[in-house]
Amino acid sequence: MSSARLSVVVGSVVASAIVFGCASPGGGGMAAKSSTGIPLGAAGPHAVQPLPDKPRFGKPISEADVAPWNIDIRTPDGQGLPAGRGSVSQGQQVYAAKCAACHGADAKGGPVYGTMVGGIGSFKGAPRVLTPGSMYPYAPILFDYIRRSMPMDRPQTLTNDETYALSAYLLNLNGLVPANAVMDAKTLPAVQMPNRNGFIVDDRPDTKAVRCMSNCK
Repeated sequence: MSSARLSVVVGSVVASAIVFGCASPGGGGMAAKSSTGIPLGAAGPHAVQPLPDKPRFGKPISEADVAPWNIDIRTPDGQGLPAGRGSVSQGQQVYAAKCAACHGADAKGGPVYGTMVGGIGSFKGAPRVLTPGSMYPYAPILFDYIRRSMPMDRPQTLTNDETYALSAYLLNLNGLVPANAVMDAKTLPAVQMPNRNGFIVDDRPDTKAVRCMSNCK
């Protein structure tokens, strides 16, 4: 073997030894470590990192923080309906500006949705026509659905007054309130819907969950 080739081999062996020494757990300050200081690749025992005294799941929030999410309505009696009011004539204006493009003129059906008018009494025959007037047992359902879901491309952007007004307009189109009606948290639950008694309560035992607190089986 020539002296030049021997020098290259010896140099490679020395370089490898230096690199190995730096990368090994006991090889000094350049050894790789985890974010908590534990040498990576170490097979021996190492110090156990202390855990916090208790879980830290977020932080307490106030009632004001919850308020924007707390919009559910108890539809049989309207509990939870917000302040505000709207008339049939106001609802007609809101509908023309924000609803007609999908639902069509006079809520009789458009390019996206079918009719929202008529069908009262159709649940007892065929075909059934599903509209707020024919299906909803309680009028506050209409307010709740509009506020949560409409307009389809901008849900929850309507004001309470606009939502009350739209409810009044749609109820009027279905012949359930007069043209001068004004809906608010008091008058909306008082509207008697034609299908009020069209649903039955599912009171089978397996629909009720009773919490067990002791001696549970």
